[in-house]
Amino acid sequence: MSNSYFQFKQFTVFHDRCAMKVGTDGVLLGAWTRTGQGCSILDIGTGTGLIALILAQRVPDARITAVELDREAALQAAENVRNSPWAARIEVVEADIRQYATRVSHPFDIIVSNPPFFNSSLHSPSEARTQARHTDSLSYAELLQGVCLLLADGGEFSVIIPSDSATDFIVNAAGKGLYLHRRTNVRTLSRAQPKRVLLAFGKSVPAEVITDELVIATQPGIYTEAYRDLTQDLYLDK
Repeated sequence: MSNSYFQFKQFTVFHDRCAMKVGTDGVLLGAWTRTGQGCSILDIGTGTGLIALILAQRVPDARITAVELDREAALQAAENVRNSPWAARIEVVEADIRQYATRVSHPFDIIVSNPPFFNSSLHSPSEARTQARHTDSLSYAELLQGVCLLLADGGEFSVIIPSDSATDFIVNAAGKGLYLHRRTNVRTLSRAQPKRVLLAFGKSVPAEVITDELVIATQPGIYTEAYRDLTQDLYLDK
């Protein structure tokens, strides 16, 4: 039986009531996202609150809103936030981002999302897990529409998705006025094909797209220097 929590250096994330547990994708996005002082941050589909907590640790004066549709996940995220050192700077909102985006008037400097991504595989017997994993509950087009409404003109939207969805996602984003600025292809092992991609978008067309690659491990349990450098302030033992 897996642990009901995951311990980081500066905070603990309980995930026993969340369909999607703490995982590498969320850690990668939280560590990779470009930040700035005094910024306002929106985490869409916060789940356990993991990414919001990572960004609160990284940006001491950031104000963070974490939106989550699933009630149990939202309640657990709120508990994780209350038990963290940054409870005063993170607000957890139980809401559907599609409705939330139409009623919030202020833009965000940084928007992040680790969205549902299975759009063709069999659904899980668990309704909550299906909602967390499948784009049926929030399509990429709906996510991008919400980002368009909520991102500040000079802001940046960062996301982690499966590599095989990247081309369509980038095209759809451009159609909504969100242009790719940075891309990092992620390999779990040096000989493996990239399974995930980190993407960052803005409302301006960049002179060039910064593209690179991150390999997590050379073999299972042996992490690369690049991955250790990226996550060294978060994990206890990497």
